Amino acid sequence: MATQKVKKVVIVGGGTAGWMAAASLAKLIGKNLDISLVESEEIGTVGVGEATIPTMITLHQLLGIKEQEFVSAVQGTFKLGIQFENWKNVGESYVHSFGFTGEDCWAAGFQHFWLKGKEQGISGEFGEYCAELQAAKQNKFAVLQRNALNYAYHMDAGLYAKFLRNLAEKHNAKRVEGRIVEVGTDHQSGDITHVTLASGQKVEGDLFIDCSGFIGLLIDKTLHTGYDDWSHFLPCDSAVAVQTKSVSEPIPYTRAIARDAGWQWRIPLQSRVGNGMVFCSKYLSDDEAIKTLLDNVEGETLIEPRVIKFRTGQRRQHWNKNCIALGLASGFVEPLESTSIHLVQRGIIRLLQMFPFDGIRKPDVEEFNTQMREEFLFVRDFIVLHYHVTERDDTQFWRHCKNMPIPDSLKHRIDLFKETGKIFQKAGDVFAENSWTQVMLGQGLMPEQYHPIVNMMSDEELKGFLGNLKHNVDRLVEQLPSHQQFIDNYCKAEAM
Repeated sequence: MATQKVKKVVIVGGGTAGWMAAASLAKLIGKNLDISLVESEEIGTVGVGEATIPTMITLHQLLGIKEQEFVSAVQGTFKLGIQFENWKNVGESYVHSFGFTGEDCWAAGFQHFWLKGKEQGISGEFGEYCAELQAAKQNKFAVLQRNALNYAYHMDAGLYAKFLRNLAEKHNAKRVEGRIVEVGTDHQSGDITHVTLASGQKVEGDLFIDCSGFIGLLIDKTLHTGYDDWSHFLPCDSAVAVQTKSVSEPIPYTRAIARDAGWQWRIPLQSRVGNGMVFCSKYLSDDEAIKTLLDNVEGETLIEPRVIKFRTGQRRQHWNKNCIALGLASGFVEPLESTSIHLVQRGIIRLLQMFPFDGIRKPDVEEFNTQMREEFLFVRDFIVLHYHVTERDDTQFWRHCKNMPIPDSLKHRIDLFKETGKIFQKAGDVFAENSWTQVMLGQGLMPEQYHPIVNMMSDEELKGFLGNLKHNVDRLVEQLPSHQQFIDNYCKAEAM
């Protein structure tokens, strides 16, 4: 493998992934690097509202981004979780929040205490013991000291790319305008040497980062890396997106509303709402999907609905030769749990940890690929869980999801929870025990037993324990301002 020192980095494609990479590399390790990002005004991006998960806060801290400035710049709002409607059954809903529910003990998660309490008729709903979930339901929010609430953001992805571009250019990353018409490779090694633009300009590099979206211009079209297709586990293959004017105050959570052959998202921003629908073309035509979406949005539409086709899966290698794929170029797991930006971020952090200043080495490439592959698989399993563990059998689509074969890794987790109530977080899995528990219970999977350590507590102690937890949650949430009040005082954006 090449041991040529890496001095020139070329990022192909802007958007969220490209500018996240440019800003992170330029700010954190860019002193001795020449960083160029090639993008074309001709190639537009879909300006949908984007939802995130709390890991983004860590990257922003690394980059020294001031939260108020960022949220205001991206027309952002705050997110405490996702409300899943019609997933378990039509007319039923639950919230997967970012919080910790109750208190665990050394041997067993809180769900075991809750299960015994439920058996005795003294437990409330599982979500009553989670401050983030209760705050979401009551439309309240605040940034608190000591991270007393876990949260993420809703934002305009186009504005976020702009915000990151400013940061990247401040730290000497260069933007090159132009449409790529040719990719040059070395005859011997097969490494990428340069990209040629329609103007004739050549942009040379030692390391290339492919952020060209689904097309995968470098990783696929040039290096023919191969793709693991997950359509047999995740049958949705299309999405339609549209923006609408806000007609009410933004809520501090994303809505994911299951429809007959897919699901609809609602992402509230300060001035508008990002709407869309992910669907399976086998059971729903593009026109039917557009109609379903437009029939179920609120407020005036601001753009024409646009249909996007996709194939869930991931590249067989995320790092191949001197090219690293990020974002949609690296793979795609539908945005049900808002993991897209997280996976970009994880790729960037790993690249920073393994950056080949002194040349690309095989062990780094292998380790990078192993970690990225595993992380994608964890996200895939979590998403498949929502479709498969359901009581719905009212449409062909849902009958298919309920009865389809699922990965062995997911089957094991489901069986373990169902039979014992246990969940163990795997190394590299972004979703902790509490996330898996909330979704499994929310989808209707009830454990058959709880851990016997719970019986060390007397009935009276258990009652006091549960009551105290609920009291603390209620007291915290009671003190919070409304989500809108907090935004107005903390990070109000200019009207668009």
